[in-house]
Amino acid sequence: MAAASGLAIAFSGTAATKAEPFHGNRTSKTTASPVAAGTSLFRSMVGRRGSVRRRPRCEALVDHEEKAAATISALEQLKLSADRYMKESSSIAVIGLSVHTAPVEMREKLAIPEAQWPHAVGELCKLNHIEEAAVLSTCNRMEIYVVALSWHRGIREVTEWMSKTSGIPVSELREHIFMLRDSDATRHLFEVSAGLDSLVLGEGQILAQVKQVVRVGQVSGGLGKNIDRMFKDAITAGKRVRSETNIASGAVSVSSAAVELALMKLPKPHGESARMLVVGAGKMGKLVIKHLAAKGCKKVVVVNRSVERVEAIREELKDIEIIYRPFTEMHSSAAESDVVFTSTASDVPLFLKEDAEVLPPVSEDVGGVRLFVDISVPRNVGSCVSNLEHARVYNVDDLKEVVEANKEDRLRKAMEAQAIITQELKKFEAWRDSLETVPTIKKLRSYADRIRSLELEKCLQKVGEDALTKKMRRAIDDLSTSIVNKLLHGPLQHLRCDGSDSRTLDETLENMHALNRMFSLDTEKAVLEQKIKAKVEKIQA
Repeated sequence: MAAASGLAIAFSGTAATKAEPFHGNRTSKTTASPVAAGTSLFRSMVGRRGSVRRRPRCEALVDHEEKAAATISALEQLKLSADRYMKESSSIAVIGLSVHTAPVEMREKLAIPEAQWPHAVGELCKLNHIEEAAVLSTCNRMEIYVVALSWHRGIREVTEWMSKTSGIPVSELREHIFMLRDSDATRHLFEVSAGLDSLVLGEGQILAQVKQVVRVGQVSGGLGKNIDRMFKDAITAGKRVRSETNIASGAVSVSSAAVELALMKLPKPHGESARMLVVGAGKMGKLVIKHLAAKGCKKVVVVNRSVERVEAIREELKDIEIIYRPFTEMHSSAAESDVVFTSTASDVPLFLKEDAEVLPPVSEDVGGVRLFVDISVPRNVGSCVSNLEHARVYNVDDLKEVVEANKEDRLRKAMEAQAIITQELKKFEAWRDSLETVPTIKKLRSYADRIRSLELEKCLQKVGEDALTKKMRRAIDDLSTSIVNKLLHGPLQHLRCDGSDSRTLDETLENMHALNRMFSLDTEKAVLEQKIKAKVEKIQA
């Protein structure tokens, strides 16, 4: 069953906080120590990072039959050790960091561009104890959602993968990452989708980013059954929160907060007349231009690689003059600007100290200091630019100064949204719980069909092959099938539920456990063996 509660493991300071054991419904039995036998078997077949171990060239000509025999032997050993894994159930988990737990300097090292999400998911699913995975990487967060065969081993493998891809030592990562399990992990994603975990409460862009995870997963085929359903339900929760509460009224985005911050730092009489430059005409850049126009700005220069996007924005926003400049004129355009907004996907800085120090000084009317407002992750403006006397750099972490306003109103709106999230969370957990009965239904049906076939064969042998016509044999076969179906109808009906009624669901799960005991179906062990076998075969392939 889905856990009623999980435990968030947050790391801060110089040492990791010691984690307490979990006590949720699904995980109440998770008290076993790491399974040395299962882990060593996995390591004997695959490398530490989930890739197949390469043998020396002289061993590459091992006979195919010997390889097959070795594989079968290893799988049999895994099946024998499967009962040790029974003490742990597959868990949904999220491992990540956000603007609330880690500085931008760390987030940018872990950021994964959207084009690389399928590759990252593929690598994560190759890890020994990871069944499903999804990556949500934005300017404010980098979170990895997984379904793990084993909670402890899965978390360790994902953390090591994050360290390997980012170059950040595990010990340093642990100071900033958070980990959530089962219902807590699901609730977190629902809150993220609803904008409750955003730097700006209720901002709408995060919902679009959660939708994009599903789109990318559908195209690449990387999302598994549990992760796919969880993200789709999170989208539903996000939509409901925005339509049924007023959380989005007056809400701002990261882009609008960036505009607010820039205007806060400029002398009030000259804020609207300051020369504005926007580098990047993507979604974030477009929103910056839109909010500049809303604040009364009449002219903005936009630097972008292609003119088509800028022309599209110009057609949509008629109240502001938009001047296009190619990327080759970025530095010369900055020389003619008082405020520079950057929002590109570049993985290298566009402005460093040596670029900014050669720019001419700005007018004293705007404070005599050129402002760089960088809302990109990785950052487009090097922090070293702030060392210059006539330049200041602000990044996404500095937007907290803007969003701290109206804190009480933000908390009240969040409480209204939590009621909706709880409703959607219960629906998802009921759906996931209902999946547990499917293997029992299949095993019981298979068990009954096997008995029917054996008894039918005995009957036909006693009667004799020549004593029955084809029509009579078919009638006897249909009779035996009908008897089995009628006998199974009652038990199978009590194993089926839509998950909408918690009382019915509890009864269904009780019936499932009772049938497992009565008919010795051993469903849980069989399912785990199947998962382990599929995992090993996938890795070896």
